[in-house]
Amino acid sequence: MNIIMFFLVGLLVHVVFFISIFDIYFTSPLVHGMTPQHVPLPPPAKRLVLFVADGLRADSLFKPDINGTSRAPYIRSIIKERGTWGVSHTRVPTESRPGHVALIAGFYEDVSAVAKGWKENPVEFDSVFNESRHTWCWGSPDILPMFAKGATGDHVYTYTYPAAMEDFASTDASKLDTWVFDEVKAFMNSARGNQTLLSKLHEEKNVFFLHLLGLDTNGHAHRPMSKEYLENIGLVDEGVAEMVSVFEEFYGYDGKTAYVFTADHGMTNWGSHGASHPSETLTPLVAWGAGLQTAQRASTTQNYNDDYLKGGFNKCSHSWSIKQWFAPLMSSLIGVPIPLNSVGVLPLQYLNNSLHFKAESMYANAIQILEQFKVKVTQKKETTLSFLFTPYQVLTDSKQMEFVRHTRELIQKGQFQDAIRHCETLIAQALEGLSYYHTYDRFFLGSSVVLGFIGWTSYVVLVILKTHASLRKPPTSRDMRFLGVGLVVSFFLLLQSSPFTYYIYCLLPVPVWYFVFKEFGILVNLIKSIPSLPLSKCFGYFLLVTFGIELLVVSFFYRAMLTLGLIILGLWPFVSGLYRKAKSRSVSWVLSCLCLAVFPLLPVVGRESNINYVLCAGALTLFISCCYLCSSYGRTGLHMRDRRLFIGQMLQVLLCVYVLASTHSSLQMKQGLPLFSQLVSWATLGSSFFVPLLSSTRLFHRLLSILLSLICVYLVLSTGYEALFPPVLSWLMFVWINMEQEAVDTQNVSSRTELYSIDFAENIDLTRIRQLRLDDIRRSYFFVSLHFFDPASVYCFLTVFNPFIMGGLLMWKVLIPFIIVMCTFESIQVSTRLSSRSLFLIVLVISDLMALHFFFLVKDYGSWLDIGTSISHYVIVMSMTIFLMLLSVMTHILTSKRILIGQKMKMHFK
Repeated sequence: MNIIMFFLVGLLVHVVFFISIFDIYFTSPLVHGMTPQHVPLPPPAKRLVLFVADGLRADSLFKPDINGTSRAPYIRSIIKERGTWGVSHTRVPTESRPGHVALIAGFYEDVSAVAKGWKENPVEFDSVFNESRHTWCWGSPDILPMFAKGATGDHVYTYTYPAAMEDFASTDASKLDTWVFDEVKAFMNSARGNQTLLSKLHEEKNVFFLHLLGLDTNGHAHRPMSKEYLENIGLVDEGVAEMVSVFEEFYGYDGKTAYVFTADHGMTNWGSHGASHPSETLTPLVAWGAGLQTAQRASTTQNYNDDYLKGGFNKCSHSWSIKQWFAPLMSSLIGVPIPLNSVGVLPLQYLNNSLHFKAESMYANAIQILEQFKVKVTQKKETTLSFLFTPYQVLTDSKQMEFVRHTRELIQKGQFQDAIRHCETLIAQALEGLSYYHTYDRFFLGSSVVLGFIGWTSYVVLVILKTHASLRKPPTSRDMRFLGVGLVVSFFLLLQSSPFTYYIYCLLPVPVWYFVFKEFGILVNLIKSIPSLPLSKCFGYFLLVTFGIELLVVSFFYRAMLTLGLIILGLWPFVSGLYRKAKSRSVSWVLSCLCLAVFPLLPVVGRESNINYVLCAGALTLFISCCYLCSSYGRTGLHMRDRRLFIGQMLQVLLCVYVLASTHSSLQMKQGLPLFSQLVSWATLGSSFFVPLLSSTRLFHRLLSILLSLICVYLVLSTGYEALFPPVLSWLMFVWINMEQEAVDTQNVSSRTELYSIDFAENIDLTRIRQLRLDDIRRSYFFVSLHFFDPASVYCFLTVFNPFIMGGLLMWKVLIPFIIVMCTFESIQVSTRLSSRSLFLIVLVISDLMALHFFFLVKDYGSWLDIGTSISHYVIVMSMTIFLMLLSVMTHILTSKRILIGQKMKMHFK
């Protein structure tokens, strides 16, 4: 297999491995075909008003200010006099879309929605809005359309402000909430003169949804402890009071309106959300009006051991509620069927109604969840051979029928408490059954992926041995056997009507293991040659690499382990004996490792922006550039063209520092994003891809040009000390190149080439390409081991919320250090005269072993957060491997190609 084909096949295999984790753990939980369940008794409320304060933390609402007064006096009065309240606990990911889906539809969001920016519906679902007679919504264009799109009929009406209003640089983001309140008032006033609209508003089973985004926007832009955020809470409180007056006056104080006030997620002290910190997961809940209990704390008992509460959130013992049951609660209040896809349990303690009504509501809730279970069983039977199907024994067909009969008898006899307990038992069993069938194929798919993973890694190892161990393999002929295995697997999947992706995951191991067995003779010969190998040295390297991989894996959970790893790397010159030959470079290596080791100990999040660090990073970059130019001028000389290019790039560094400082100052003064800063930022990003190609292809000349271009982009994407990371990393990379040259010299490699004279564009002399040695494993490990979401990082480019552009810019910021290391790695391959394919294959093996390690860490048990953490680490490592394969091509272009504009123009005129 030639190098191009190997690269394409490897890329395809890793893309499949990357996608597999989503099919195994993140498939949609939704099923369709259920029947809506109605409660045969009249509901307590005719209409529901739902307020969702996006990004409102529970402690920010409930805690008094420094003067001891409430920030939300109206909501405080509701809590004391006529409402029930509690603290709701949302689940990771704490984002707006999944939070609203949990509130209004009653289930946790399908993770595949992230590919659409949490805006569109990857799978259509039912909601309280869809089941209502009419729903009117006001708020963000990012949230409201998804509920209107999934509704059957034309009864969900949305009113949204322009997306451009969601500007983090806005002078006052609370205007988003003011817009909602003003629009609702105008809408209700206009209804008085519109008979058609008036008649709709007076029908039963109506919902009014007010989405208030100002708190979330102010929290991102100014932090939750800021004056803007806290004052926004007061504005929301006043708005809620005004809205209640408007609705009560419109409906003549008929006492048939229910109100629910809550939040979709909270926010950390540094203005972010999405993870599992209590400040992100704890949100307020206040409910009052028709059908709701008055003046009491909710008594839902859920056991959450949370130090956040113990740390002084409230001295009282708070109870908890889960966002999944908001949908059953709201449905019960206005008498609509619980959303078909809801997995929430009706919180009876919130209802102020008869036991008969509560029993009928719980019965409808139980049947609604049981309907999902039945559909799930039917689907799984259709895609599994009968002799392989293993049913969920706790809830068989006979037990389901017995439940329905017995519960109806209890309700008819007036034994409502017994009926409620019976329903709660069935709901728990049905939910366990849903989880059982949802994860039914997980072990099967996981085993297929692991088999393919091990096969691919084994093949890469055999390719390395084949290339560098001078081992011959006997001819093999197993083509027909593997073809037969592939046909058997395909036929088995066809009989089960398996999805197309199942064929990919199950058939991928077949060709991979075919190539492994094709090269199996190499392994046999290696085993035979073991007595002649330096076993102690091989075993020592094996232990070191294993320890290194484990250290990297643990560092994903404990970042301080990276510091330990860098300290160990700093000892390399002393262990290898290089210190005696190159003392100054060894000292520089140790210092650079220690400086870089500080960064993992610093907080990734939870810090305030500090532009002074960015200014220092710019100054350090210029200092490094000047030192190099002065040293290289005497050794190799600089052409006038290269000198002008480097001076221009250094001036660009100054310009980027100025742009960041001016943007930061403008945003602090609430003057918005300057157009000049925005233009310079985008121009810097665009130019970083081709400006290095204008420089000389001499090793250090090209590396300096790449460094300056990348650091310019990194500076405008930085908000604090992380701006110092690329200059410090570049220092270490520069020393690494020199140390590797010293290491090669100590091994008595003939025909030494001076680093300053190496040219990337020179043709490679194949006779000088050496064989792989054990020491090259150390080089590959160094490469892997040397590899921050704050929305403020992208404010030089844009301030209006756009998840894809912001995410892309942050991803590029993460990749910049990778590119710096990749270019260094390319330089070391050239300077040590080793085939680039050889070292890259070792890097690939190390990365794949790390990914496989994370795959095994994912368990079917434990909390969702524990599973999600291991999965996210697996995704990161697989993404890193895929990016490395793509960046290897990009790095080769960056280092070896040169655009000679002047020469091309002269040739054109000639």
